[in-house]
Amino acid sequence: MTFQRARTEEQREIRRRAILDAASAMLDEMPVAAVTLNELSRRVGLAKPNVLRYFESREAVLLELLDHFLREWLTELAGELAGIDEDLPMTERAAAVAETLSRSLSDRMVMCDLFGAQSGVLEHNVSVEVVARYKRASLERLTTMTALLRKHLPELGENATLFSLQTMLTAGALPAYGTPPPSLRAAYQAEPDLARFHLELEDYLRQALTATLLGVLPRS
Repeated sequence: MTFQRARTEEQREIRRRAILDAASAMLDEMPVAAVTLNELSRRVGLAKPNVLRYFESREAVLLELLDHFLREWLTELAGELAGIDEDLPMTERAAAVAETLSRSLSDRMVMCDLFGAQSGVLEHNVSVEVVARYKRASLERLTTMTALLRKHLPELGENATLFSLQTMLTAGALPAYGTPPPSLRAAYQAEPDLARFHLELEDYLRQALTATLLGVLPRS
């Protein structure tokens, strides 16, 4: 794909969307660390300086993409949580919420990988303006997630915000452990006892989120 010079706001938005779509496609094929600005420029059909007209760095592209994924996920999560019976006892609702969250997040490995790279990678090499804009958006996503959790588990109260943060931190840390490199897979196969370090993302998330959620709920 090649582009002529963008002269209108609509054309500029088309360029931005094409860059984000290309980055998203790359993340389906490779981890965050392997995404480079050079390859992104090649795939989108723009020279690297032209890509930088729309995003100041690779990290700026990925931060915007992460926010896009988070918005999509929260919209879908609302529907997934809607199936939980509000008349269930608190502990059963908590288990159902943890189950729903773990299943939903494990289906979104790219988003989890991006979230795990957020503080150590993506929030570097960006301007104050870009990172502040992302953080303002993150506050909106946190507010949305907190409200969803309180709707189904009102007993959480103020701890709903804490649990929301803990959920995303846990989900962001797991992709690196759930997809071991070939050498480590070979070691697990040669010595099965070592495989206890290999985490099945959905199973581990369910256990971790259930334990965390029960820990922040009020005692009867």
